Amino acid sequence: MNESSASALRNPGYRLQLSTYVLAMMADNIEHVISYWVMFQKFHSTWLGGFAVISHWVPYLLFSVPAGALGDRFDPRRLIQIGMALFMVVSLAWAWLIGTDQLLMWQAMLLLVLHGCAGVLWQTNNQILLHEVATAHQLPSAVRLMAMARSMGVLLGPALGGLMLLQLGSWGGLVLNVAFYLPCLIWLIRAPYGPAYRQVAVASKRAIRGLADIVQTARDIAPERQILVMVMLAGLSAFFVGNAYQAQMPGFAHDLGHGDPGTQYSMLLAADAFGAIVGGVSLERYKWLSPRPGTALAFCLLWCLALTGFAQSTRYPWALCALFAAGFFELCFNSIAQTVVQLKAPDAIRGRVIGFYNMAALGLRAGGGITVGLVGGWLGIHWALSAAALALMVLVAGLWTFHRRDAKAVNPGWF
Repeated sequence: MNESSASALRNPGYRLQLSTYVLAMMADNIEHVISYWVMFQKFHSTWLGGFAVISHWVPYLLFSVPAGALGDRFDPRRLIQIGMALFMVVSLAWAWLIGTDQLLMWQAMLLLVLHGCAGVLWQTNNQILLHEVATAHQLPSAVRLMAMARSMGVLLGPALGGLMLLQLGSWGGLVLNVAFYLPCLIWLIRAPYGPAYRQVAVASKRAIRGLADIVQTARDIAPERQILVMVMLAGLSAFFVGNAYQAQMPGFAHDLGHGDPGTQYSMLLAADAFGAIVGGVSLERYKWLSPRPGTALAFCLLWCLALTGFAQSTRYPWALCALFAAGFFELCFNSIAQTVVQLKAPDAIRGRVIGFYNMAALGLRAGGGITVGLVGGWLGIHWALSAAALALMVLVAGLWTFHRRDAKAVNPGWF
């Protein structure tokens, strides 16, 4: 690792935040894997898979900026703890309904929405808290590692969730999943951060105004071209693809193989996760993977190609290779984009800017439920994912051309 990444890891508070975040991120996605599998087996509905994506991410679209505004004004530790408690309640509710064989479609839909609301409180405020845990000279390393940890958790969680599903069953896996949320909740009880520990008041005291906050934040970041292009990249990639293909992974596994579909499902998720691990190591090790907009755009284009290759694979080994590449490229472009936004966000409105980014990067993933899920019910999931990835590729190429022309006029060394 380079020097800057090592400096953040020397901070004991940061190590605790990073480790508890990874555990909670994994738990978030473990629940997705098990619940998606149960819904597929019980209801056999591609349309429900699409709704799972839409209903989970709509809360991010509606409430990310208000959640960031709350974090600007109040103690982000307590908001994160509320999110952790809600996560645990939802996992236990899934376990009880599945274990007693009482799960109905409307109950599954409600739990998916509540899970999304918990994530809104957690994700934005965790990023706000990061700026209180890390010192100024540690911040670039801390942001980069946290962004990497999020992407790795997104991809490692499904792999572990598949293993838990195979070894413990759906009910047992969900009960065990609750334990992964506990370290974050417990650590934040007395963690020495938050308003009472701030040496200088830097947060905005602007009133929380709902939709008006979203409009004003958009105006505030408009002159910040690097932030703007990363928000646009995050929004486009989330809307057209996001993680919608994971909700349909049981269907891909069924179509690809002749063995146990549960085992194939887990291996596909594991290939995605292993690609993320390699991507994370590369991001920390090599200087050419710098946090610049052009680098993020390039990796997003490669991600689109990898997803198209996966969607059109007819042989299981080729599908595993394509997902490995997709995991690598997704971690790289998402981590770089988040790093750029957090480092460039103005101190006074950091929570709102981070919330605005999360609204695009996470809230617009609801669109993937349409482009891959609902359209998949019409065209089939293979062609729907291919079409979504290719459409995204065209738009990102256009964004690259526009931003590179603009940036070269100011700084010829943009890329």
